[in-house]
Order: sequence, then structure tokens, then C-alpha cells
Amino acid sequence: MSVAADVPDILSPEFEENPYATYRAMHERVPMLWHERMEKFVISRYEDVARACKDPAFTTDNYAWQLAPAHGGRILPQMNGREHSIRRALVAPAFRGNDLKHKFLPVIERTSRNLIDAFRHTGRAELVGDVTHQLPIKIIVDILGLDPSNYQRFQRWYLSLTDFLGNLSQDPAVTAQGLATAEEFAAYMIPVVRERRENPGDDLLSTLCAAEVEGTQMSDQDIKSFVSLLLGAGGETTDKALAGLFKNLLEHPDQLEAVRADRTLVEKALVETLRYSPPVHMLMRVAAEDIELSAGVVPAGSTVILLLAAANRDPARFADPDRFDIFRDDLPTETAFSAAAQHLAFSLGRHFCVGAMLAKAELETAANQLLDAMPGVHLEPGFTPVEKGVFTRGPVALPVRFQVG
Repeated sequence: MSVAADVPDILSPEFEENPYATYRAMHERVPMLWHERMEKFVISRYEDVARACKDPAFTTDNYAWQLAPAHGGRILPQMNGREHSIRRALVAPAFRGNDLKHKFLPVIERTSRNLIDAFRHTGRAELVGDVTHQLPIKIIVDILGLDPSNYQRFQRWYLSLTDFLGNLSQDPAVTAQGLATAEEFAAYMIPVVRERRENPGDDLLSTLCAAEVEGTQMSDQDIKSFVSLLLGAGGETTDKALAGLFKNLLEHPDQLEAVRADRTLVEKALVETLRYSPPVHMLMRVAAEDIELSAGVVPAGSTVILLLAAANRDPARFADPDRFDIFRDDLPTETAFSAAAQHLAFSLGRHFCVGAMLAKAELETAANQLLDAMPGVHLEPGFTPVEKGVFTRGPVALPVRFQVG
């Protein structure tokens, strides 16, 4: 056990500039520490973080204050036991199988193609602003059957929700904006849900309205909160994962060309990105009882910050963990988008990201279309990519040039 003074403070500018150096220091010296200012434990070892993701003794009670207020009510991640299993069963089928293949994939392909069409004949692009930041929200709005003219409002709401989630320092302005977003979003969404119940269509919102498991259906409030969660969680992870994928490949041209030549490697590159530079760097859990981890004992009632990104770079779990290598043999792709994944980017166990397969479809589709549209792609000469973010993290910009015609 140690205090935060032994390594850079995770609320400090030094940490945000390069969290990976802090993760290395934690692995070497303080795999579990007590953060005085936040009054939370912080853990970084793979075995401890993986256990905290899966063990029911680590509850998601933290979401009652960390997430639910900005979503205007109880949300799936904060539920446990039968309540969680029923609610998850109501929404999960819409994100896999035939719905994903026949309803959502055409939307993903069309949206990605339309964004790329805006620059494919110019020989240059800024991948974050032109593609990754827009793609997931446009797709979510479309598959829900919502009015695309409100896209900018959805983009603003999504950013506010993301800021609320990652508000580790409890900035009152961020909190106030998140609560205002919850009210604004409810005023927009509840009437839309009620109208869709009366006039269902062939869209995700209609599917959620009609879903039933063991006699239970989702209320208008349930659906509104889930859509809000989908905007925040689905938008942020896909945006930063796609940007991170191309940052990693552009910084490793030999692997970029290997992926271009053999598209079966796109999945490997994506999974290695989820390990090496995941979009979500940390989660929180609350200990329901005294829990002994490899790095020490977490007392009952304690809030614990799980450093997913640090665990993904634990040298006790992955060989040469600070090296981006799509050919590594200690990270299987077969289970990478399931609750049995070896990386921790989507958590593990019962709270594994319900939209992981949708994210996979978005990321692989966009990656392949971008590779097709940008032969010879490389970073703008003299440009060095910079990542930002603490709770979630990704490249700020990726200006590129490529061959045309």
C-alpha cells in the first residue's frame, strides 16, 4: 500500500501527458495506492483489475453518482443480479446476429462511405474531425430512427455525458452541464419514445419499445436512459478506438502495410489497439466486503479505480507490453469481443460492454473503407500525434496525406 505521492497523481497534467509512464511506475513500485484527494483506491495489476471486473463482490454502486444523474435515471451498468440480467436480455439481442447484419451493417457502411466521400479525392484528411468524431453518433442516430437534422444536438449531448463520466476532480461546471443535459435529453427523447410506441418502425428504438423478457418490458424512462447511455458510451469508445487504431498503424508503417495487404489482419490490429491504447482507461467499482487482492486488501465500502489501460500493459500478463505489435501471440482475437476477452478495454464478465459487437462492426467497416480510400497514407509531414484524456483517451488530431486516382 502507498499514497499517491509515490507516483504522478492521476489528476495531474504530468499524468495526462503520459499516463503510460505512470502505469509502468505503478507496476514496478505501487500496484495499489490510496488517493487522498479522491478518497479512492487505485489498482493497476492485470490479475487484480480483471478480478474486480468479474467478481460480484466489486459492485457497480458507484454509477449511482458517477453516471446515473447525467442519464436521468437508473442505467444498465449500475444494475446487478436479476435486475441486470433481465435488462441486459432486453437490449442485447438488438446488437448481434441478424439485426446487426441486416439492419445495422448497411447503415454503418453507408455512413462511413459518406464521410470518406467528402475527402477521398482531395489527397488529405484530418481523420479525427472528418471521420472518427462523427461516425459513431451518426450511426447511432440513424439506427435508432431519430431525426438526423438533430445530429449537432446529439453530438453536444454525447460530449457532455462523456465529460460527466470522467469528472474525477468533480468540477462543478462539468457536473452542472451534465445535469442540464439530462433534462434537455429527456425533454427531447420521452415524446419520441411515446410516439414510436404508437407508430413502430424497423429501427432500434422500435425494437427496444417492443422487447420483452419474462413478462418485463422497458419503460419510457428505461429506454430514454439506455439511449442516453448508448450515445455516451457507444460514441466515445468507437470514436477513440478508431482514431487510436490509425494512430498506431501510422506510427508503425510496416504494420500498416501488412494490414493493407492482408485485411484479415484488421481484426488483429484492432484488438492490439484495444490492449495498447484503449479508449477507456479506467472504471470504478465499490467493494461490498473486505477483499484481498494481490496488491493488498480493499476495505468494505471503498471505491476502487480500476486502471484498465495499466492492466493491459502489465508485463506479468503481456510480453513487451509497451510495444504495439499486431502479430503478438499472447492476445487471441477469437474471444476479443466477448466477456472472455484477454484485453480489458470493454471490461469483463457480466458487465462486459453490451455493444461490443456493434463497435467491432463499425471499427472494421470504417478501417477497411479508409484503407481502400487512402493508398500510401501517411501523417502530415512534421506532425506528431498527441493523445488527451484521463478517464477516456485518444488522439486529438490525425492529419494525413494519401495518393489520389
